[in-house]
Amino acid sequence: MKIALRWKWIELADADVRLVRGWLPRAATDQLFAQLHEEIFWERHRLKWFGREIDAPRLSCWIGDANAIYKYSGTRFSPRPWTSTLSALQERVSNACGADFNSVLANLYRDGQDAMGWHSDDEPELDSTPVIASLSLGATRRFRLRDKRDPSNTRVLELGHGDLLRMAGATQRHYKHDLPRTRKAVGARINLTFRAIAPRASASANRAAPR
Repeated sequence: MKIALRWKWIELADADVRLVRGWLPRAATDQLFAQLHEEIFWERHRLKWFGREIDAPRLSCWIGDANAIYKYSGTRFSPRPWTSTLSALQERVSNACGADFNSVLANLYRDGQDAMGWHSDDEPELDSTPVIASLSLGATRRFRLRDKRDPSNTRVLELGHGDLLRMAGATQRHYKHDLPRTRKAVGARINLTFRAIAPRASASANRAAPR
């Protein structure tokens, strides 16, 4: 299937953020959401927060090549193997974004109370200027980018069904992002963030869990 890219540049200082609305046709996006909802092994990750463990406010699954490993809180976080659906999608997303991805974090936001806190994707296993591709499926949710140097400088994007967001360059160095809770009655959303993890066993431990 040939997909014409219509990238829109998001104006942010010292960042490279681009968005294409409706990257996938509606029927294909509906089918992909249903397939991934059923075939991904969704689990509740435990996160360390100020010295105590808490349940992440969403369901997740880390998937990728066997050597795409994170280490955090002294724990070796190994990926589950690619599903056939995600493997085919990974190739298409890599081609669209001009980057080679070897892993993907899948997050399932079951309703408006599931969320993601402020963070940057800047773990040592990532390149200093990583390309992060984020594909949204399902309910539309607010996605915010906040300048680390000036927290009042915040950009809000509404990411919907089939939207593809690409963050690259110094974006992770200068900005944090989050997906806040909402009181609105919203359905389930699946978010896939594709990354390139450096396969080095010496990657630092005692880091935060993958977002």
